[in-house]
Parts: sequence; structure tokens; C-alpha cells
Amino acid sequence: MASPLGVSIANANGATEQEKQTIALIQSTMESCPFKTVMSCGAGFVMGGAFGLFMSSFEYAGPTVSEKMAQQTTKQQIKTAFKDMGTRSYSMAKNFAVVGAIYSGSECCIESYRAKNDLYNSMAAGCFTGGVLAAKAGPQATAFGCAGFAAFSTAIDWYMRRN
Repeated sequence: MASPLGVSIANANGATEQEKQTIALIQSTMESCPFKTVMSCGAGFVMGGAFGLFMSSFEYAGPTVSEKMAQQTTKQQIKTAFKDMGTRSYSMAKNFAVVGAIYSGSECCIESYRAKNDLYNSMAAGCFTGGVLAAKAGPQATAFGCAGFAAFSTAIDWYMRRN
């Protein structure tokens, strides 16, 4: 079994017993649900921040400028634009981090419980994630969130596995 580091316990020929134990510890840590959840949360935060920065930059690309913005100096306009872009980027980063953590954690727990790695895990994790994220809006929104996230997760997982 190969780890993300490319090292396998079976391929650790010539390694001392302590090195083999260290490799086994690193592999078990990297394959654990808490580690996967934290890594997905971090990756979601980074990708969400980049996506938020990219999307917020479009607000200032068009010819329309508010009255308040037009009265400011160029330096104030740039400062306001960057501050707004940072705020939106941070907000998007937090949202992506939450979605990544919930989805990855639930998928890992479901996969561990079922002891299988198939499309049903991503479907169930997507349903759980969509339901949790829409829970505050009521039962109908929870059901639609579950169905939507499950369909999207299944489609992405199917596409990634089809080779």
C-alpha cells in the first residue's frame, strides 16, 4: 500500500524496524479521517480565498461606479477596492473551508463504516453536506440541498473514476 509520500511499508527494504514503524505511523496518520478533514478544510480555505479574490475583482472591472466611489481620490478608491476584495475573499475562503471539511469528514466516516470505496460514499456524503448546509432554511431546503449536493458529488466522483 503506497502512501501519498510514495513510500510503502512493503517497499521499505533495508529500513530498520524503527524506520518501518515511523513510516507506518505517518501512513496511518495521513489516512485518518481527522487528518483528511483538516487537510480538506485548509485546501478549501486556500481555493476559496483565491476564487473569492478572482470573483470580487470583477466588481470593479465594469464602467459603473457608485457616487461615493466617484468622489474619492484614486488612492482612496484603490484602498477601498482592495479592502472589499480582501473581505469578500476571506468570506469565500471560510465558506469553502466549511464545505470541504464537512464533505471530506463525512465521506471518510461513511467509507470507514462501510469498508467500501464506491459512488455511494460520495452520494451519501454529498447528501449529508447539502442537508447540513441548508438545515437553517427548513426541511424543504434541507431536502433540496441533500439532493443537489448528492447529485453533484456523485457526478464528479463518477467522472473521476471512469478511467
